[in-house]
Amino acid sequence: MRRRLLAILLFGLAALAGPARGERLVLSVSQPEVLITSNFTGADLVLFGVVEGDGRPKPRYDFAVTVRGPAETFVTWRKSRVLGLYINTDSRTFVDSPAVLAVATNRPAAEIAPPEVLRREQVGLWRNIFVQRVGPDFADVVPDDPFRLAFLRIKTAEGLYAEDPFGVNLLSPFVFRTTFRIPASAPVGSYEVSVKLFESGLPVASAVTSVMVRKDGYGQELAAFAEDRPWLYGFGVAFGALFVGFGANLLFRKD
Repeated sequence: MRRRLLAILLFGLAALAGPARGERLVLSVSQPEVLITSNFTGADLVLFGVVEGDGRPKPRYDFAVTVRGPAETFVTWRKSRVLGLYINTDSRTFVDSPAVLAVATNRPAAEIAPPEVLRREQVGLWRNIFVQRVGPDFADVVPDDPFRLAFLRIKTAEGLYAEDPFGVNLLSPFVFRTTFRIPASAPVGSYEVSVKLFESGLPVASAVTSVMVRKDGYGQELAAFAEDRPWLYGFGVAFGALFVGFGANLLFRKD
């Protein structure tokens, strides 16, 4: 009898909870690998996504796409006037920040979800978390921190950070398309492409894919050698420069 009562109770709770959410995102990127050659000027990649649901009628879906490049350390400086000269007097180090960051949504992020949800999900260029070294501590500071603003301004001016509030095109209520660019100055490595699905201001599904950026042929081998054996690479570059200079001196000297 107790087992029967427990089964009835569980069934009643499941009925009150309603059907489980069944949204699932399926992603496809046009070029999963980008090769950097000597004449590389950047690459435009296309991302398609499809929402697989449970067939129930849905309100409007919203999509937020974020592309994050390899992590790097970046230092911003503050200039102050000292004895009539402007010199660097203070700095802030950003640790493990994405070298490339691109954000695209189908409409302005402020219309998709409340501010606290957007901040938690890091939707939008200014809502991403950028960990900084502040003395002995590591943290992300307030959005209007001058070092943080300078960091975003520099990255945006270099074309490495970008945000497009209308960059996601809805081909149907369940299908979207967006284009993102790998800049010419982009570093090699793995680029994470994440998509978050929103319904009525709440995140209901997410999916992640990746794009690999690497140098082609000899360039990749040289880059790997420089990374694995930096001292030997530096010695080779210095020796090569001395050899070229000595050879040029022999060829063009006037005796």
